[in-house]
Amino acid sequence: MNRLEGLSEKIFLDRYARKNAEASKVEVGDTVLVLLKDDLAFPVKEAGEILSRQGEQVEVKLRNGDIVQSTISKLTHTIEKTPEEMWSRLAGAMSSVEDEDKQALWQERFQYILDDWKLVPGGRIAAGAGASDELTLFNCYVIPSPKDSRGGIMSTLTEMTEIMARGGGVGINLSSLRPKRAVVVGVNGSSSGAVSWGGLFSYTTGLIEQGGSRRGALMLMINDWHPDVQEFITVKQSMGKITNANLSVCVSDGFMEAVKQDSDWDLVFPDTTEAGYDDLWDGDLEAWKALGKKVIVHKTVKAREIWSAIIESAWKSAEPGVVFMERYNNMSNSWYFNPIIATNPCGEQGLPAWGVCNLSAINLSKFYDEENDDVAWNELAKVTNWAVRFLDNVIDRTPYHFPENELNQKKERRIGLGTMGLAELMIKLKVRYGSSESLDFLDKLYGFMAKEAYLASAEIAADKGSFTAFDRELYLQSGFMKNIIAEFPEVQAAIEATGMRNVTVITQAPTGSTGTMVGTSTGIEPYFAFEYYRQSRLGFDVQYVPIAQQWLDAHPNEQLPDYFVTAMTLTAEDHIQVQAAIQRWVDSSISKTANCPNDFTVEETEKLYELAYELGCKGVTIYRDGSRDVQVLSTAPSKDEAKKEKIVTADSEKEAISGLEQQSLSLNGQSEGPIGISGKVVATNNEDRQYKRRPQVLKGATYRMNTPLGMAYITINDLDDVPSEIFLIVGKAGSDVFAMAEALGRVCSLFLRYGEHGNKVALLIKHLKGIGGTGAIGFGNNRVESIADAVAKALEMHLQANVVEPEYEQMELAGEFLSVDIVPHAATSVVHQHGLHDSIDLCPSCGLATLINIEGCKQCSSCGYSKCN
Repeated sequence: MNRLEGLSEKIFLDRYARKNAEASKVEVGDTVLVLLKDDLAFPVKEAGEILSRQGEQVEVKLRNGDIVQSTISKLTHTIEKTPEEMWSRLAGAMSSVEDEDKQALWQERFQYILDDWKLVPGGRIAAGAGASDELTLFNCYVIPSPKDSRGGIMSTLTEMTEIMARGGGVGINLSSLRPKRAVVVGVNGSSSGAVSWGGLFSYTTGLIEQGGSRRGALMLMINDWHPDVQEFITVKQSMGKITNANLSVCVSDGFMEAVKQDSDWDLVFPDTTEAGYDDLWDGDLEAWKALGKKVIVHKTVKAREIWSAIIESAWKSAEPGVVFMERYNNMSNSWYFNPIIATNPCGEQGLPAWGVCNLSAINLSKFYDEENDDVAWNELAKVTNWAVRFLDNVIDRTPYHFPENELNQKKERRIGLGTMGLAELMIKLKVRYGSSESLDFLDKLYGFMAKEAYLASAEIAADKGSFTAFDRELYLQSGFMKNIIAEFPEVQAAIEATGMRNVTVITQAPTGSTGTMVGTSTGIEPYFAFEYYRQSRLGFDVQYVPIAQQWLDAHPNEQLPDYFVTAMTLTAEDHIQVQAAIQRWVDSSISKTANCPNDFTVEETEKLYELAYELGCKGVTIYRDGSRDVQVLSTAPSKDEAKKEKIVTADSEKEAISGLEQQSLSLNGQSEGPIGISGKVVATNNEDRQYKRRPQVLKGATYRMNTPLGMAYITINDLDDVPSEIFLIVGKAGSDVFAMAEALGRVCSLFLRYGEHGNKVALLIKHLKGIGGTGAIGFGNNRVESIADAVAKALEMHLQANVVEPEYEQMELAGEFLSVDIVPHAATSVVHQHGLHDSIDLCPSCGLATLINIEGCKQCSSCGYSKCN
């Protein structure tokens, strides 16, 4: 039996295994998930086995050997314990829609492609097919742009809420909403604008996130012609307005040409007083113009001004993304009957109004022909063929909670077959991801899969008929069809002979959760890192991704060869080149992140976006190492490069404490004396107890250090060449760890700024150093026991970078000074790569510093949390 271990088992049991609704029937020996952290938004569960039961009380032995006491109410009892049981359920469910005389054949074939994870179904399919008639098998939806009225907006809000409550992500294009300050005749007032209503959708998504076991996921988009586009681009720079949505701008070819020519660009919106506006306007500007309706120019700007704003914002915080929507529609097979208006939250599936994502991924790591050192082409063709039928059957097997979804999906029968394990396959073939050789290989591989998938869909059409809206002549005129039939004329022959079952068949979706469960590289991404750490009862030990471990075992004392590449060892251009090579053979789109180093400039970001456009990508998203939702610290190397200097003004000091609210370390207004227990200023004539007031400008350094509770940013500022102030930031604003860290920084600052007696810095180091908690980070002299220990070590580094004080030397504090470059590490399965500290954030679910940006999404390598699924 294919039993899973560690995080893979937890993901399988929690998200995809069929559950027993009657947990009261749990017995000794049963496998369960036990709830260890009872949090509505981010519960923490661990797999284990029931050791004993007394009524409602149970004793559970966790996989790590720990024994915990719990209750029946905190257990998830799964009916399925192994993948084989799930595969059997899925094969039966998907074959059940075939004619009775073919069901046994297709159950056997579906079982074959599911076996050993050759095909990995999308999360909703894995969880719901054959398990419940109420669970949707579609991951994501795009709903119509809101009608430009209060009732229309509330209707969209209701639709979004209902979909999210059932586990689906939602994409919405806001371009149908009138711009800010536009007149609303009915109420004799003005509109708050499209972006403000986007804030409402975002806020509601946050409520769903807090109240359910599955987070709401939202994509908000706006077209490049909308008068509110500039506000939309920068909205996330104003904290609190839109916090629970991904943002993308829909860019046209005309806009890109205007950028290239540095020409003017009109920001326009329909004349809302035109007859029929309420009924006819749906956000499609070209359709509105075709009706002869009036359009008002609200503002004219340089196209490059908007483009530069997009670039700068993406450089700062990885948003907004860009979707080349006109190109998307020109390439789309549904161009003649169903225009694409938005994408799903992760951006890989452009959809019409009421469109849905129907996803699964072929695990390419299973298709290596070791004997011939090649792709197992015949096996890949067979699995691709049968996988297309598997996904087509999902359309008839899923329940439909919205009649509009059923009507649209059965009109076009859109499916999205993708891949995972690409990076692992390329390593087996010794092809370096991102090289010119790899681009040729990717063209061959994905062209082959596209050909086989289209031939499979045409074959199903011969058996069951084409999608309802199929028009042979118009279908073959799409940009994608012109491309594929030029390379593979047999596809055109098949479609002309039998028709086409599905309007689209290929999508490259993120596979963070399922890829982690299966144990291979996710989506089309390279590995984020090969080395990670795991904690056991024997302590911390370094481990490697299995394929890297196998190579190292076979080649002791050697370094991994150059075809073992990671996301951050590639150039950003490498990422885009790979995306473009694969996009040629993807009729939908791709979820992919172009990872960039921290020193990647705004100008380089602009060139990267333009390169993506020139190479034919349908969209682009970058993640610059160190760009975060809130990151207000900036550093520059000093001459000895062992220290990071920073000039802190009164304003930036306040920002550095929280990034959100102005904080102050001043005591009771303008007080120069110490504060007593009552909170009042205590008069004193003792000079060495006098509180030193802070001047307007201080010089100091910021140290970045990994701790058991996440990445810490420790700013130490000097007064008269002596450390006198510490700002400490750990975690996200509003979290407990953030508050505790800020409190520690304030108390340390108060201590350092009072009086002149003794060497306070040495004393502070002495008392903070070595304070330990439940976990630790690093090894030897680089070991960090806690946040307090990190502050002590940062102070040591600060003193080393300056002239060491005699009193400090006399203290003879044990231990060497720490390098600024601390090894990232956490208590369980933590991704590690030298130089990638800023790429790792604090996970909102497990609290560990293991949240990485990959496939256009934030995913935790420790607990499996994913923002996108």
